[in-house]
Amino acid sequence: MKFLVACGGTSGHINPALAIAGELRRRHPDAEFLFIGTPDHLEADLVPRAGYRLETVEVSGLRRRMNFSALKHNIRSLSRFLSARRKVRSIIKEFDPDVVLGTGGYVSAPVLSQAAAMKRRTVIHEQNAYAGVTTKMLAPKVDRVLLSFPLAHPIKCDPEKCTVIGNPVKEDFLHITKEEAREQLGISPNAAYVLSYGGSLGARKVNDAFVELARLAAKEDAMILCHGAARDYQYVSNLLKDVVSPNLQIHEYIYDMPLRMAAADVVIARSGAMTLTELAVLGKPSILIPSPNVTENHQYFNAKGYADVGAAVLVEEKELSGTGLYATLCDLVFDKGRLNDMERAARTLARPAATARICDEIEALIEG
Repeated sequence: MKFLVACGGTSGHINPALAIAGELRRRHPDAEFLFIGTPDHLEADLVPRAGYRLETVEVSGLRRRMNFSALKHNIRSLSRFLSARRKVRSIIKEFDPDVVLGTGGYVSAPVLSQAAAMKRRTVIHEQNAYAGVTTKMLAPKVDRVLLSFPLAHPIKCDPEKCTVIGNPVKEDFLHITKEEAREQLGISPNAAYVLSYGGSLGARKVNDAFVELARLAAKEDAMILCHGAARDYQYVSNLLKDVVSPNLQIHEYIYDMPLRMAAADVVIARSGAMTLTELAVLGKPSILIPSPNVTENHQYFNAKGYADVGAAVLVEEKELSGTGLYATLCDLVFDKGRLNDMERAARTLARPAATARICDEIEALIEG
């Protein structure tokens, strides 16, 4: 059995693909996998690191502004799209996959559109309640559209091939306890441990707030902070170079996220769909800072859903400050009763069987 997988851009598209591939590989140990992504985004690191072969194509998105610069960019994007489709056609003919799966990012567009044109079995997974441009474009063409939530706005798609199934998470998130994670990381069971990050591409305002928070925390020295700064890593490191503390850990990218998140008392993060899925399956209390720069402001509504059931505290970016964030964090991290209540609330939102159900759908498509 052969699986061709397209994903790219952010970890929110890449990690679902890796989760699905991991479950398929568990079910079919002799199966072959080939990923297609771009050469200059996270998939170029994360996919080979997970043990899969990656082919790359050059793609870029469209700009909606009406000016000369946007026009030039869109012409170049169209040229790349057509070139990518030609390369994908050759890859499909040579690899001969049983099914072609896309989990989002610009790269899914040329891969799945070409696969559909070649009458290959095709599946797309949409992580958000607001379908992205790629999903909207591909939905009428592919064989299955797997959704994580009921869509806020309908798309052009035969309802019979759309299934609400949840977001897949890697197996590592499902079978590790807080105690096991802390033992592996060498963290005392009684230490206050906080994980923070602004998404796989980083977020300057979140990172600025963390810098201020870290300075305040260093004075008290009452908690361990682990922060993923992404592309702002050097920027954050320079601002905090005078803060010398074993309780301050700054990383460019957190590769062992299941371990770090499982060990945490509180997680500070954006409210993308995959982050929320991971928080729910681990039952993690969180402080959520929605990105205001996303389609239909969907991260705000994601975060509000968690806050409304008591699983998270919502802090809008326009109200974000390091001092305020530190005060909110202290109110949570040292209140064990509230943390326990938030943990129970988060677990009510989990769909741990989503990965298995997605793989069931893929297998049924191949067999049928």
